[in-house]
Amino acid sequence: MKSINLLALSFVLASVAFAGELGKSQLHGHYVEARTADVWTGACFANAEVNLMGDLAVMGWRVSKGSFDGVSLDGLAVAGVVRANATLGDVHNSAYPVKSVLIIDERADAIQRLALRKFAQRMGGDLLSDVVKVVYAPVDLTVEKDNVHAATATLKAGSLAEITTRAIRSGDRICAHEDVWYAPLTKLEHAMPAYSVSHRYDGDGLGTRWSNPDKRSAFVGTFQLND
Repeated sequence: MKSINLLALSFVLASVAFAGELGKSQLHGHYVEARTADVWTGACFANAEVNLMGDLAVMGWRVSKGSFDGVSLDGLAVAGVVRANATLGDVHNSAYPVKSVLIIDERADAIQRLALRKFAQRMGGDLLSDVVKVVYAPVDLTVEKDNVHAATATLKAGSLAEITTRAIRSGDRICAHEDVWYAPLTKLEHAMPAYSVSHRYDGDGLGTRWSNPDKRSAFVGTFQLND
């Protein structure tokens, strides 16, 4: 009888340990975003844009390696597109309510698609809480030489959304006192402001489509999540 009880206890402990592993999230990768207002700018430009621009944005994550809720997401990507009520990141006025569209990597299987959605909403927070449309399409995010300091990245989410960035150059300085005016839209391990060569959304769900290239409006970064 004692040996049976010990066997049952071992089974319970093993089951608990296995369940704990299933719920773990540990992953890292690259991120890019672009919005319709400059993020690296001077006060004169920022004050001219606030409440007039910056309510639209595209953001994307690519998991280099790791899992979310115990589901492996190695090499998969997801993009979020948001339309806010005001300028995103403005500390004086709320940007909410915010509506969003998720574009999930079509290479993912059914379980991975659900995990990618939950991951994006975890990273995007309230910005991705009201998802009005989910699309499955090829999603690819590349960062030049995996070096965020180069600030050169490309995000392509099917034919719906695109961001292409380059490093900010001395010729991009206009006021002579530019700095990072807005923080990234998500928590990052490291981030660099970047110049948006292209930034567009050409899909449904948000009541608007846009192309907003040639602005100092992007971030390229890395993320790491450990639960």
